[in-house]
This record gives sequence, structure tokens and C-alpha cells, in this order.
Amino acid sequence: MRTLAKLEFAIGLLFFAIPASSADIAILHNGFSIRHERRETVGSVTRLYLGPDKAGYVDIATDQIERFEKDLLPAVPVATPSLAPAPKPQSLNEVISTISDRHHLDPDLINSVIHAESGFNPRAVSPKGARGLMQLMPQTASQLGISNSFDPSANVEGGTRYLSELLQRYNFDLIKALAAYNAGPHRVEQYRGVPPYYETRAYVARIVRDFNRKKVAQRKAAAVTAKDTQNRKASQAAATVKQAALPDLASQAPH
Repeated sequence: MRTLAKLEFAIGLLFFAIPASSADIAILHNGFSIRHERRETVGSVTRLYLGPDKAGYVDIATDQIERFEKDLLPAVPVATPSLAPAPKPQSLNEVISTISDRHHLDPDLINSVIHAESGFNPRAVSPKGARGLMQLMPQTASQLGISNSFDPSANVEGGTRYLSELLQRYNFDLIKALAAYNAGPHRVEQYRGVPPYYETRAYVARIVRDFNRKKVAQRKAAAVTAKDTQNRKASQAAATVKQAALPDLASQAPH
């Protein structure tokens, strides 16, 4: 009897390892069905191959499958997955640059806001519940149509659009717009300017200082580049003049 039980167990393993030789339908407990060309079970998962030569598959928990049936309908061709390489994901700087251009804002300003808000941590959550890179409150995110504040692109899009709206609201007064971004527009209007809160004032000063530092560095770099270009052109001009002033030795040679 023990030998027979071992044999039955071995046959059972062999059955699960043999792929379906023709199109079958997996009937799930939830009522859904999946047509497949082959299948194999590994552990607690059954892999259903959707096309010939294992082109495309889906993994289903074995205990979710009620039964298998033969498919009597004509097979539907399965598209072969494209072998083209997936597009390279954008870096955060590229995301910020693209979204800033869309809303006509300086990307350095958005970088400075992100630096002050989250320190570039896309999973940041404040004690008040603000989320993501630009620390969107759930209500603000909902109003902006942002469903996932932890998605960097969506968060930067929402935060940049909100800041752009605030700038327009305050006639492009950056100080008021930043104060409203931090404390809310109602506080800016209540105090007719930056509210007398240490946190808000420090926040505005930090962003303005960081933004100005970037611009000063850019101007210095541009000045150095311009000077190098000017020196190179002067050197090239001097070399040209020197070459033109050399005597024509060939014309002075005795005949």
C-alpha cells in the first residue's frame, strides 16, 4: 500500500508538470475564465501560457482555479509582445524642467520649493498630512486632480500648477505666492501679505535665498564662459594677424 501511494503521488506530480497539449479554459471560483494554450504548476501558483511557444502568460493562485475545460471555440491569435526597448524614464530634473516650461515658471524656483518642502523625498509626509515632493494636502491634490501624491511627476505637476495659480492671483508677487503656498491664501489675505508666523516667514526666506543663490551662481558661470570665449577669440585674432604679417620668403628668394 505504501508503495502504491508513492506511485500515485509521483503520477500526480507528473500530471502537474505536463503542460496542456491543446487549448483549455481555466474556470476560476470568481466566475472568470482564462483561455490558455499551455499551463504548469509551481508550488501554489499555476502559470497559464496564453499563446504558443509560451508567448505571454498569467500567474493564478492554484486554489483560485475551480476546474479546467477544453476550449471548443477557434483560437484567437495572440499578439507577440514588442521587443522594442521601453522608453527611458525621465530624471527628476527632466520632469521639473518639462512641467516648469508648461506652466511658464523657472525650473530653479520649483527646485527651490521642492528643496524647502520635502528635501527631494517623494515619500515625505508632514505631521499635517501633506504628501510628496511639493507637499500637497489631500484636499488640494483632489482639487488639482492628483490621485497619487507620491507619484513624482503627478506631484510636481500639481504643485507647479498650484503655485502658478497663486502667482496669478497675487499679480506675480512671488513673496505672497510662496506665503500662500505655505500658510494658505486666506492667511495672506487676512494679513494683507506674509502672515506673522515664524514658520511661514522662514519658509519664504529659505526659498528666496536658495533661488537667488542659484541665479548668482549661474551669472558667475556665464561670466566666466563669456570671458573664456572672449580670450579665445582674441588669441585666434592675434594668431591670424601674426600669420598675415609674416614675410613671403618665397618671393624674396634669388632667381
